[in-house]
Amino acid sequence: MGNDHVGRGRSWPWGVGPGVAAAILAIGSACAASEPPRPTMWYWHNWADHDGVSHMTKCPVRDFDLKSMSAPAGPQWQDRLAAGRAQVIFTVQPAHWNGTWHPDPKVQWIIPLRGTWYVTAMDGHRVAMGPGEVSLGEDQLSRKDARGRVGHDAGNVGDGPVELMVIQTDEAPTVDRPCRFR
Repeated sequence: MGNDHVGRGRSWPWGVGPGVAAAILAIGSACAASEPPRPTMWYWHNWADHDGVSHMTKCPVRDFDLKSMSAPAGPQWQDRLAAGRAQVIFTVQPAHWNGTWHPDPKVQWIIPLRGTWYVTAMDGHRVAMGPGEVSLGEDQLSRKDARGRVGHDAGNVGDGPVELMVIQTDEAPTVDRPCRFR
């Protein structure tokens, strides 16, 4: 059985001829030899437009390469967004914490580790994020509106504390560039 039946005028047990059998083997070999499909991950981007209004946009991360991060470790999908200096900060927001309206202090990645928190942009779009979801805070160039709001409003969802990992970068904030990291 198997490859010895291809091209010798015999049929496979499933009733397919040698041409179909060869095509099946070729497809199977190509699939086994190729790398898995590139993944797509998502993050929420809190960005400011040219009028100084902040927005929340769901953005893809999809420029992945399959390689080892440190040999001899096996390959893993990696998308290196930007090289630069960064500071990692772990925070615990007490139960019922509310950050009121404020811009992010730096361009920063925010990842909830436990609990759920929300961000409301000046355009009214509110996003609640739980463990493992990712947000990029980049509303430093927002401007106070007629109601005195600037940046974003943030707070906890529910009655417990929220644990976050914040990675502050040395990136310069931009305007009108939603999803600038892909």
